[in-house]
Amino acid sequence: MKKQMISATELLLTAFIWGVAFVAQSVGMDYIGPFTFNCVRSIIGGLVLIPLIWFLRKKDRTERSEKEIKSYNKYTLLGGICCGFFLAVASSFQQFGIMHTTVGKAGFITALYIVIVPILGIFTKKKVSLMVWISCIIAVIGFYLLSISGQVQINKGDILVLICAVLFSFHILVIDYFSPKGDCVAISCIQFFTSGIICGICMLLFENPQIEKILEAYIPILYAGVMSCGVAYTLQIVGQKNMEPTVASLILSLESVFSALAGWVILGQKLSTKELMGCILVFIAVLLAQMPQNNKIA
Repeated sequence: MKKQMISATELLLTAFIWGVAFVAQSVGMDYIGPFTFNCVRSIIGGLVLIPLIWFLRKKDRTERSEKEIKSYNKYTLLGGICCGFFLAVASSFQQFGIMHTTVGKAGFITALYIVIVPILGIFTKKKVSLMVWISCIIAVIGFYLLSISGQVQINKGDILVLICAVLFSFHILVIDYFSPKGDCVAISCIQFFTSGIICGICMLLFENPQIEKILEAYIPILYAGVMSCGVAYTLQIVGQKNMEPTVASLILSLESVFSALAGWVILGQKLSTKELMGCILVFIAVLLAQMPQNNKIA
């Protein structure tokens, strides 16, 4: 129980950092393209973690057999590459989707991974309690109130962001599989360099990156690279180690709530009564999902 509380706190901090990062991403896109932004932030995130890996490896005195070390390193490398692939593709779909839809709708559709994760989990024999399913439904209603206003119409951007939500769901499940089997910090580091390479190739093929523009956006890039990537994504991998993927996705979905609150505090964007009710419902859903339950359903 203590481990789960620590994991929940780590995931909550992750959601908070990601929520504030929406401001940085919005500002950064005024200077550079989505592939360039994702490439640079990912490389920075990977570089930040190298000293931490060296320190932890030096501190780790756990004795393992040669066979265990090989297995540990294999899952670390494979996990990092798989996570990096899904991170690169999902974040790219999200960035392009935001260009063709509203930020509110993008936030709501992305948050649908809280429903997609348990559905995908059924195929991997992950059992989900009835209370967690109820929490998912309450959270979806909350995100609707928080993000959607007026008539709902489906456009190209919405479809791109929905694909992003599915890919982020796979990202969460991949982390759930690899994090107990390998070095969490190293997985995160490899993930960023993999994502940076993929986005870097796309950047050179489809964009015209300029050093001057990148330097002009150094503040949002540094926040997204150091905090959102280096700190938050690492906390996600470490936090998911002792947490069910569906419950983890619920906690991580609070990033949409924190982004709305960050816009309110930092940018002076007011929240309506409906939006505040949406925030409250999401918080209630996350709290309900943390309650111990004995009844499980597949």
